[in-house]
Amino acid sequence: MSNRTLNAMVAGAFAVAVGALAATSATAQMNKGDMEKIMKEKQAQTMKAMAGGKMEKCFGVALKGQNDCYAGAGTTCAGTSTVDYQGNAFKLEPKGTCTTMNTPKGAGSLTPKA
Repeated sequence: MSNRTLNAMVAGAFAVAVGALAATSATAQMNKGDMEKIMKEKQAQTMKAMAGGKMEKCFGVALKGQNDCYAGAGTTCAGTSTVDYQGNAFKLEPKGTCTTMNTPKGAGSLTPKA
């Protein structure tokens, strides 16, 4: 491999790394106030959906990152569950269907699962 080719490859890899770092930094710098505002909006959406009486919280049925607005310790709000069927993360489901839903980790629950 020529020196010129090697230099081009190193420069390209460096450019990609710097770009990834810049993207991560921009996300990490999201204003705390903005994050709190988004969380409150998601919570309000969840409460509004439940107020109609047609939906209920179903714990242990959400896939990773697809929970509604709460996922227990170490998480904040919607989309923050860290594993599939996380026991303390809920998904809103039509009332009366939760406990009949089966997952690889058992049936859904109306209360958080350990």
